[in-house]
Amino acid sequence: MTITSAARELQPELTRFRHAMHQEPEIGLDLPRTQEKVLQALDGLPFEITLGKDTTSVTAVLRGTGGAPGAGAGQGQKAGQGQEAAPAVLLRADMDALPVQEKTGVDYTSRLDGAMHACGHDLHTAMLTGAATLLAENRHNLAGDVVLMFQPGEEGFDGASYMIREGVLDAPGRRVDAAYGMHVFSALEPHGTFTTKPGVMLSASDGLVVTVLGAGGHGSAPHAAKDPVTAAAEMVTALQVMITRQFNMFDPVVLSVGVLHAGTKRNVIPETARIEATIRTFSEASREKLMDSIPRLLQGIASAHGLEVDVDYQQEYPLTITDEDETHTAENVITELFGDSRLSRWATPLSGSEDFSRVLAEVPGTFIGLSAVPRGVDHAASPFNHSPYATFDDGVLADGAALYAELATQRLAALSQSRTNNS
Repeated sequence: MTITSAARELQPELTRFRHAMHQEPEIGLDLPRTQEKVLQALDGLPFEITLGKDTTSVTAVLRGTGGAPGAGAGQGQKAGQGQEAAPAVLLRADMDALPVQEKTGVDYTSRLDGAMHACGHDLHTAMLTGAATLLAENRHNLAGDVVLMFQPGEEGFDGASYMIREGVLDAPGRRVDAAYGMHVFSALEPHGTFTTKPGVMLSASDGLVVTVLGAGGHGSAPHAAKDPVTAAAEMVTALQVMITRQFNMFDPVVLSVGVLHAGTKRNVIPETARIEATIRTFSEASREKLMDSIPRLLQGIASAHGLEVDVDYQQEYPLTITDEDETHTAENVITELFGDSRLSRWATPLSGSEDFSRVLAEVPGTFIGLSAVPRGVDHAASPFNHSPYATFDDGVLADGAALYAELATQRLAALSQSRTNNS
């Protein structure tokens, strides 16, 4: 039985798992019901399980017994004297949901007001549990160890950093050799299309919180007050002008103001005004330049109006940079399993951001997109991830599970063979 046919036999089970998880979305770093579902899915499989201390993460290690040097060694054990430890590969799925009120109308819609799996993390988790079953059944062919990284808190909580600090990259007893993550999309590409890109694949993400400090007064006498509202309005437009005048258009910067707040009544000049923005960059040079340019610009505007300003530039997720060789490996596995027509290589990065970037900064690896646009739906017009109308097709679950499992199997085999050739 091929890996894809074995995965298709799991499709009903993966669909049930995904629907159950979708109905009980949890936000942030504390996902107890989700963690329980994952542990139930892994129950009875030969994984060494470690639970997070500061989050409800799950790290599961499978010791391959396929004959690689050191293969099958117990947790934390070293290979025999003179024998190199077995190679190891990490597979990651994020598990958290978003504070979004679902409006899809699907029969397994969220049962919790204000929470929804609007980014498809329920699919990621279901696919990785499917891969766990496939890998366990194929344990005798694994030439090394596989680490499953079930991560909370991707949506702005930096859950990957927690898991890295707690040792997920060294869970087999040594640093993993390669890492792979996957993300579904509810738009962009036709149903079932896998997407890759070597190099910069996703932008860095930072936050900007600005508080303009003025002096309140009566709306009829602005000269007797220090109006922070007009200064804040000028700052919003000045930020956009700065980007077009000071940054190379071929090295894009995206700055979007999502919060602009001041005042309580129309005839009262408030004490303060608040601006909050998200910033996306595609190079470290632009990111560092913004950290210097934004405070200087905003302080200059405030000073010109006789005001003060507090500028909090918050570094969040770094660039997601994939390894070229690992990306080629993933592309080869995709075309081998599903054919050339299912693979699309992006020419440009996506302006979303990911904390899997932190894993890729530590070990070689790649990130793979998978279109879960429902069949028959126009991918160019369908609601995108994070929309309350975003709908993801269960039909991709088996393929995602198969790809996770085959990536680990083939990469371990190649790593083992390379070690044998070099010994």
